[in-house]
Amino acid sequence: MLDFIKRMQLQKLLALGALIILYLFFAYFGRNFVSVPTTLSILSRSYFVGFLAIGVTFVIITGGIDLSIGTVMMCSALIGGLLFTVFGFPLWLCLIIMILVGTAFGTANGLLVTKLGLPPFIATLGMMMVSMGLGSILTNVRAQNFPTLLGENAWFVRLFLRTEGNIPTGAFFLAGYLILTFIILKMTKLGRYTYAIGSNEEAVRLSGVNASRWKMITYMISGTSAGIASIFFAAAYTVMTPGTGQGFELDAIAAAVIGGTSLSGGVGSVTGTIIGVFIMSTLAVGLVSIGLRAPYQVFFTGVVVIGAVFLDIQRTRRANRVKK
Repeated sequence: MLDFIKRMQLQKLLALGALIILYLFFAYFGRNFVSVPTTLSILSRSYFVGFLAIGVTFVIITGGIDLSIGTVMMCSALIGGLLFTVFGFPLWLCLIIMILVGTAFGTANGLLVTKLGLPPFIATLGMMMVSMGLGSILTNVRAQNFPTLLGENAWFVRLFLRTEGNIPTGAFFLAGYLILTFIILKMTKLGRYTYAIGSNEEAVRLSGVNASRWKMITYMISGTSAGIASIFFAAAYTVMTPGTGQGFELDAIAAAVIGGTSLSGGVGSVTGTIIGVFIMSTLAVGLVSIGLRAPYQVFFTGVVVIGAVFLDIQRTRRANRVKK
């Protein structure tokens, strides 16, 4: 157990060191990287990716995966924007519905995996397509708008993103969610069963625990987190475009893996995940600051994803050798 704790702490320290090196690199080579606008850009991206990554961390610890969170986030935002701009729903009610939409998709994923026995990769891949198509169908493939910092309902941006004085209010929500999920993982029955299922699901079942129910809850948390992320995405970008959202799930999964969450299950933490989130956000914003176009950004993000998975595989192999 002591060796396990040491490995987890080492992974976090390495991720934190990588974040510092990455920031210093872009600070030296990037244009105006060390500035308030750049910092706000990194934070703005970290909010919605952070919620996605924290949610999917629960699923990955159980040994599963959720590929639908990016498009679920976008679908939730599109539905919220449609209700607000077309049907005139109060904005506060739209925000609640956005979270409920994400929860509904998470519940559907959980049912497909635990009740129908579909592999998580296939179930959530299918739900990715369903959510992307549903958002386009309901909005008739039309972009949906949310309030900006100027004009009516400006409180939306001031509350979930930043104030006119550039105080990053969204950071307080992300920090609060991080603390909440940390407590859930470390100090509750859900957290204990989440780790146990990822380590040996069959043993959990044989001990008399309803493993399917607890696993389903992790998918619900992932979906709810995607619904919450849609609020912060809408605050950051204000215009939601149908047919988008793919790719954000890779950022979230990569962030979790970089932070020490094992794709094999049984290992992970939300504190490590949030370090990974800032690595991905710094990379995305930093590549722009050194003048690389979008294709290069996708390329290097893919390299980071591959590298993170490779390190996870090596870490798992070393752990298995120690057990033998």
